[in-house]
Amino acid sequence: MENKLPLIVRFHRWRLRHLSERRFVVILSVVVGIIAGIAATLIKNAVWLTQKLVQTATRAEDVENYIYFILPTIGILITVLIITYIIKSPVRHGIPNVLHSLSMRQGELSSHNLFSSVLTSAFTVGFGGSVGLEGPTVATGAAYGSRISRALRLSYRNTILMLACASAGAMAAIFKAPIAAIVFAVEVIMIDLTTFSLVPLLLASSSAVLTSYFFMGQDVLYPFTVETTFELNDLPYYILLGIFAGLVSAYFTKMYLSIEKLFEGVKRKRVRLAIGGLGLGVLLFFFPSLYGEGYEAINMCLEGDLSYLYDNSVFYGLQEHYWSIYLLLGAVIMLKIVATSLTFGSGGIGGIFAPTLFMGVNAGMLFAQFFNMFGLKQLSTNNFALIGMSGLIAGVLHAPLTGIFLIADISGGYKLFVPLMIVATFAYLTVKAFTSNSVYHIQLAKRKELMTHDKDLYVIRMMEVKKLIETDFVVLRPDSTLGDLTEAISKAHRNLFPIVDEDGYLKGMVKMDDIRHLIFRQELYDKVHVSHLMYLPEHSISTTDSMEQVVEKFESSGRYNLAVIDQGKYIGFISRARVFSYYRKKMAHFSHD
Repeated sequence: MENKLPLIVRFHRWRLRHLSERRFVVILSVVVGIIAGIAATLIKNAVWLTQKLVQTATRAEDVENYIYFILPTIGILITVLIITYIIKSPVRHGIPNVLHSLSMRQGELSSHNLFSSVLTSAFTVGFGGSVGLEGPTVATGAAYGSRISRALRLSYRNTILMLACASAGAMAAIFKAPIAAIVFAVEVIMIDLTTFSLVPLLLASSSAVLTSYFFMGQDVLYPFTVETTFELNDLPYYILLGIFAGLVSAYFTKMYLSIEKLFEGVKRKRVRLAIGGLGLGVLLFFFPSLYGEGYEAINMCLEGDLSYLYDNSVFYGLQEHYWSIYLLLGAVIMLKIVATSLTFGSGGIGGIFAPTLFMGVNAGMLFAQFFNMFGLKQLSTNNFALIGMSGLIAGVLHAPLTGIFLIADISGGYKLFVPLMIVATFAYLTVKAFTSNSVYHIQLAKRKELMTHDKDLYVIRMMEVKKLIETDFVVLRPDSTLGDLTEAISKAHRNLFPIVDEDGYLKGMVKMDDIRHLIFRQELYDKVHVSHLMYLPEHSISTTDSMEQVVEKFESSGRYNLAVIDQGKYIGFISRARVFSYYRKKMAHFSHD
């Protein structure tokens, strides 16, 4: 009989008999890590192949960089067509999409995320869209983690852990930085790092890196040789670099949100595509280094080769003028986020990690070049360019630890760990003065849909008002008499009675304690109506209220029961005891063993 059951059911029964939940999660973390590594490989190779095809098709010398006027628009147009006619569902930005699923959808991601980010980002970035691949990679890995968790009926807390493992695996695979990937999962994805969760995260991250090594080799993403180690008298300059990186990060966030808001006001997709595509094409024509992810330019900058600012550019003739370095470095720093925002606004799919690194390396280089120009101090331009990336990650993502470990991991620059810490810390402190949330979190935080490390607040936000409503109260009409009320009291197990008219509108409430002295006075049963005894509550709950508002109303009113009203109509009550009981249940559901 059991052989007739579906395979997944039979496997589930076998697993329950032979494997504990923890052991099973440990095994799954390796599987999820491998899948994330494969996803990273697919995305990288899809973009590489697209870029090769584009370069082959546009190799004619007579077009030069005029092709940039139309190239990114073609890629974004293909992306929009795929989303509209094949996927037929919005493809959200990668990491915010994962955060939204964790906060509001119990870790569930749409099925199209299994392939949509790979497909759309390949065309967006392959044709020159000024975005990165980290977000789509994380979203793809997390989608597989979500699907596996749902298929195997994992608990909520283990589903969240699988998404974190997938996210860490994706970052580990794409950057070949396993330690930084775990820090990213804790700091950005906001997974609670417990003794148990650490083991799956380590296994997922390491298995993803090994998968990446197998398919893409063991080359370091940013080859870097530390020629000048940290000197104590450089400390003030690293502090200043941190502050500068924080200011650039604040500019990044404000500009990104401003352009996003402008595009939100444009309803027609073709108009968005025209505006964004044309704007991006103009920027790429004048500054070809803004093309695509920008990793080649980053590596050239780390080597001290600034020719990427001039190559294939209208500014090629200015190479002999030393002052042009400062102008072009400043220009690409300011315009990279504009190009990224235009890519997103016009319909492209990608991530902001690569643009952050691009702006960081150029900000660090500009800072060092500026001080060297005035002869105030001879700074190592290579070191400051490298550490500038750490500052921008700390500032833009509000993730100082990720900035420190990622840059040290991907560059082999662990000898510069102290300045990495200094710059990341001061960048983070500076940007926090301008914005309380990162680019990833700010929109979710505004809608109160952001999962936080404050477990108490998170559990409260995850509670739903509609699931707490109690309707087992005896309802009376305004023309009901004291006799009717007395009869209702004999049958009710509640001491509160809502007074509701024929149309369902709440007119008031009667509390048994307030009329206790009248219930034995039979001579008043037909003379006194409940309309004379009721009171209109000062505090009530709307079905659209958040649980934070519900908790605040209980605290401010001091009441044990609050009426739930929808546009004046009575729905039911929510009791303080029900809220507490449901909170305890949710806390047990979300907490780790």
